[in-house]
Amino acid sequence: MYLADRSAPAGEKPAPARGAVRASAVAPTVLALGTVSLITDISSEMVTAVLPLYLIAGLGLSPLGFGALDGVYNGVSALVQLTGGHLADRVRNHKLIAGIGYGLSALCKPLLLFAHSLGPISVILTLERTGKGLRTAPRDALISLSTPPELQGRAFGVHRAMDTTGALLGPLAAFLILSVAADGYDAVFGVSACVAALGVVVLMLFVPSGAGGTRPRPRPLPPRPPRPRAPGDDGEEGAAPAAERPAPVRLRDALGLLRRPRLRNLAICAVLLGLTTVSDAFVYLLLQRRTGIGDQWFPLLPIGTAAVFLLLAVPAGALADRIGRRTVFLTGHALLLAGYALLLWAPDQPALPYLVLALHGMFYAATDGVLPAAVAATVPAELRATGLALVGTGQALARFGCSLAFGAAWTLWGTGPALAAAAAGLLCCAAVAGFVLRPAAVPDAALPDPNRTGSP
Repeated sequence: MYLADRSAPAGEKPAPARGAVRASAVAPTVLALGTVSLITDISSEMVTAVLPLYLIAGLGLSPLGFGALDGVYNGVSALVQLTGGHLADRVRNHKLIAGIGYGLSALCKPLLLFAHSLGPISVILTLERTGKGLRTAPRDALISLSTPPELQGRAFGVHRAMDTTGALLGPLAAFLILSVAADGYDAVFGVSACVAALGVVVLMLFVPSGAGGTRPRPRPLPPRPPRPRAPGDDGEEGAAPAAERPAPVRLRDALGLLRRPRLRNLAICAVLLGLTTVSDAFVYLLLQRRTGIGDQWFPLLPIGTAAVFLLLAVPAGALADRIGRRTVFLTGHALLLAGYALLLWAPDQPALPYLVLALHGMFYAATDGVLPAAVAATVPAELRATGLALVGTGQALARFGCSLAFGAAWTLWGTGPALAAAAAGLLCCAAVAGFVLRPAAVPDAALPDPNRTGSP
């Protein structure tokens, strides 16, 4: 399905009974990857929850410096996504590349115990984001390839809900550790390293290998008699014809994906909206300064976002499958714009932090799983990880630019003008995205099936 689709393509078999749909809605591969993401996110969010405060209050980093570091933190991940996606498609082993990414991130966590200055911390965070970039596209490809096209919004919603459970528990664990440990930051980093190692173990033991995860394999054909050997024929007897062998994935094939109008439109809109999406760390710092929340409560702010995301990720994904991904995706950005407006102009009331965090979580529920589900519906199976990486890289690089620009604007103009500029930009980019992602003039039934291997 594309972002604007409202129904399955013409010619599909009638939908199965409600009970059958529910039984097959979530593949075991999705649940296993969700568990890995849950554990890994506990580890990552423990660090992320304390990092802004640690760098700004502990090491004295300026908002501009933090914006540069936060941009690099996300930009490295974005660039490596292309490598991870292409390698996963090329070697046809998505689990292997995802495992390397998870392993690299886990190895970086204990190194934070020995880094107490900005330089070493920057190097470690860069390596950790390299691991994230390697694993993201292969992981999402495994989810997509193990799920029927009409249920992918729901599948990504389930995965993101489990992932967000980790994002919910991570800051809570960091808060508890900081409140009881004498050397709180080192204790957070140490526990985070142990949890990350557990996530790698679960991936190796419970996630099936192969590009298709648990997708049922076709029934093998009965054996054919060996073909006669022609003079000069050096091929092996009984070998599969060349036409039946999957062609190797080349870099040219990956770049050629951008010639697909639907994928190109999704990539353009992801970049435009990413350019005006203020990073989570800045949102929490702005909320703290606006409401006067104490430093000891700062690690709990991501919990508000994660709790709402957790509650709404699956319903939002199912709703996108039913009414159209374009509507849900754009609604999510409208909710983010409302959160910016509250930070700028709402009266300072006790409910303000709860409202902003609720809107922030609703934004992620309506966009984080919906975008990859839409991308997966436009890309052939043999290039699935590459297509997801192309759009993810564009979005992450745009957010890298936004972090740099917002940090500079905060330093030069102050928080109010900086956020007002971001809100104005988001409004304009959302209007452009609404036009670019309008329903296609060509019916889906007339377009090639992107889930069929070898489609152009």
